[in-house]
Amino acid sequence: MSGETKPVSVATLQKGNYVIIEGVACRVSDTQTSRPGKHGHAKVRLTGVGLLDDKKRVIVMPGHDNIDSPIVEKRSAQVLSIHGNVANIMDAETYETFDLPIPDELKTECVEGCNILYWVVLDSKVMKQVKQQ
Repeated sequence: MSGETKPVSVATLQKGNYVIIEGVACRVSDTQTSRPGKHGHAKVRLTGVGLLDDKKRVIVMPGHDNIDSPIVEKRSAQVLSIHGNVANIMDAETYETFDLPIPDELKTECVEGCNILYWVVLDSKVMKQVKQQ
């Protein structure tokens, strides 16, 4: 189930959509479309910010082309234990257990026994939010 993508037309993308730029899942932060020339096609300039690394990436391509969009799976889990900056969590549906690094902004909220929301994006799992009881 992980690593799934679907092709989407570049011309239909809007701010907030997810795309894959340079093999990295990104959220679209800006799109600019240039007018087609006499014999050319409209070009789209996409600016994306990495979902996992927050790096800015820019890509220019013809407006009629397709680009891969990652399927972001949002899942719930429970924190079983914490060892340093890593939490051992159990998926709420599959009961699969695995380790996830705890993001800096969640370090104070993430405690043993709490429920979290995590995303599965292109074979990567990332902790996104601690759910309030």
